Amino acid sequence: MAHKKPTVPPKRAPEEGTPPGPRLARAPYERELLRLQTELVRLQEWVRGTGERLVVVFEGRDAAGKGGTIKRVTEHLNPRVARVVALPKPTERERTQWYFQRYVAHLPAAGEIALFDRSWYNRAGVEHVMGFCTPEEHQRFLRQCPEFERMLVEDGIRLRKYWFSVSDAVQEQRFRRRLADPTRRWKLSPMDLESFTRWEAYSRAKDEMFVHTDIAEARWYVVESDDKRRARINMIAHLLSTVPYAPVPRPDLSLPARPPGTGYQRPPRTLQHLVPDHAGTLRV
Repeated sequence: MAHKKPTVPPKRAPEEGTPPGPRLARAPYERELLRLQTELVRLQEWVRGTGERLVVVFEGRDAAGKGGTIKRVTEHLNPRVARVVALPKPTERERTQWYFQRYVAHLPAAGEIALFDRSWYNRAGVEHVMGFCTPEEHQRFLRQCPEFERMLVEDGIRLRKYWFSVSDAVQEQRFRRRLADPTRRWKLSPMDLESFTRWEAYSRAKDEMFVHTDIAEARWYVVESDDKRRARINMIAHLLSTVPYAPVPRPDLSLPARPPGTGYQRPPRTLQHLVPDHAGTLRV
């Protein structure tokens, strides 16, 4: 009687996100982050002064650190110049528009920076994997997206695209921490938890997306983000290295002297509704 060959389980997909080295210590991280943020302010002033237009796309796995990186990028920037674009799910009307139409409305004008916290690439990722678009719509996106981005670049927009890559083990750790932390539970949605069970489907979708949309005019840059500190430093440093910004002359400013008083008297505080001194109740 022939023996049945033992069933061999399918090989697990290789983990995404290989950390480039040991975790970056806090002191050098904070020192370099401040230096890079100072350069980001100079970049902002150059964009504003020259009328340049810069678009930065942040994509990647759930819990890969996109949001934290965007916070560090924008921390010291002028929100009137550098805007974060994080669109909700499309309305019924938007569903009937050309797919890219609602994103076009958020592209920068002269002297502006638009940071897309997720972008038109939703169609290549979550919409495709979760079945929110048809296979025909997905394939149409993969055909149209390179042409759409070439038009942006041809029109003078500087387009940078970053994919934040994280291993499945680290993603699971971050999901569990969010579940246990009431201040971060809002970061987890049923859609995020569903993505956790579809790791390989998202991997295949990302690979196909790269094949079609990693074009010479708008390359994808992968940020290894198992170590969030390294990811933030590496992404910001790379962005700065790709834009030929230069110092912009600023007007000399000095604080003027106050004019002499004219007898103004502040109304009694008893006539105002003051915020209670909650801080005074805290233990020293």
